[in-house]
Amino acid sequence: MHTIRTMKRFEDKVVVVTGGSDGIGLATAKAFAAEGAKVYVTGRRQTRLDAAVAEIGNGAVGVQGDVANLADLDRLFQQIGRDHGRVDVVFANAGISESFAIDAIDEAHFDRVFGANVKGMVFTVQKALPLLVSGGAVILAGSGSGSKGFPGLSVYNATKAAIRSLARTWTTELKSRGIRVNVVSPGVIDTPAIHTFLRNAPEMESVLKQMTPLGRIGDPDEVAKTVLFLASNESSFVAGVELFVDGGVLAV
Repeated sequence: MHTIRTMKRFEDKVVVVTGGSDGIGLATAKAFAAEGAKVYVTGRRQTRLDAAVAEIGNGAVGVQGDVANLADLDRLFQQIGRDHGRVDVVFANAGISESFAIDAIDEAHFDRVFGANVKGMVFTVQKALPLLVSGGAVILAGSGSGSKGFPGLSVYNATKAAIRSLARTWTTELKSRGIRVNVVSPGVIDTPAIHTFLRNAPEMESVLKQMTPLGRIGDPDEVAKTVLFLASNESSFVAGVELFVDGGVLAV
C-alpha cells in the first residue's frame, strides 16, 4: 500500500521572518515551518533566538541581529544567498513600541522607534530584493495604531502609518517583478509585550476586550494564519492591502 504524500503550501520555500524570536514573529515562523518552509529568523537576543529556533524546527536558522543595523541585514541575506540563492517570502515583522506623550518625546526615542520600525523595514526589503524570486511575497507588519490616534503613541503610530504607505508604493514599484506587497495589521494580541503592559496596568485588560467587537484578545496564531494567506497563492490577486487582524476594532 502506497502512502500518498500531501504537498505542503510552502514546501522548500525560503522564508525570512524578522523579529522571529517571540510573539507574532515566532508563531508565524512556526506556521511556515509546519508548512514545509526553510525559515530564517532574526532577533536581537541570541539566547532567546536559539530557543526560538529549537521551537520552530524543520531546520530553521537563526541569525542574530538588529534590523536597524544595515551590516546585520547584509549578514542575514549573505547567509541566505550562500545557503539557497533565493528568497520566496519576507515577513518584515521586527519592530518596537514605546509610549511617550508629545511633550516627553526626545531624539533618542524618535530615532529608536523610527530606526526599528521604518528604517529597518525599508532596508530589510531592499536587501532582500536581489534574492526575491518572481512571484515572491512581502508582508509588512503594521498595526491598527497606524489608523488611530492613540494617546502617548504618536511616534509609534506614525511609523505604522508610514509602513502602510510603503506597501502602496512598493506594490507599484515591484509589480513588474511579480512581487506582491501587503500589510498585516494586528490589534491587541496575546504577546509578551501585552503581558508586560497588563502587568503594569491590569485594569486595562477588560477595557481592551470591551473595545474589541469580538470581545477578546487575539492569539498570535490568528495573525500567523493571515500572514500565510498573504504569502500563499491563495492571495494571488491581493496586492497593496492592509489586512486588519483586530477583532473588528477598526471596521466596526
